Amino acid sequence: MKKKICLVLADYYPDITNMLMEGSTRRILEAESKNILKIGHDTIHVSGVFEIPVTIAKLISKYDAFVALGCVIKGETPHFDLISKAVVNAIMDLSVKNKKPIGNGIITCLNMNQAIERADPNEKNKGGEAVSAVLQILENF
Repeated sequence: MKKKICLVLADYYPDITNMLMEGSTRRILEAESKNILKIGHDTIHVSGVFEIPVTIAKLISKYDAFVALGCVIKGETPHFDLISKAVVNAIMDLSVKNKKPIGNGIITCLNMNQAIERADPNEKNKGGEAVSAVLQILENF
């Protein structure tokens, strides 16, 4: 049976999120080519990471799993801490309440160089890691 995954991509830092998206889709294609799972995926774009949880909540019944992709970079105000914590908590709550895996590919960094390194599909590939976590759950349950 084909599993449907929704990638929810926050476009606030487009260069970073494009790399996260590339790493995610690469990982999905690798899994499909190895016949690990039959996977269909859609991508939904939102303006920033704060909009990811409500988007997932609205779509929760339409997909088997989600992957949240985005970036928050620390600035000079407490905005970074507030947004990061609120979004991660909301995603965890949605996942547990609905018993659906939601991969956390939202990177939180101190500067743009850290973000690039973590997002780059040829480096740390955090988008690919988030997909791998979801695929492992889908494969085992």
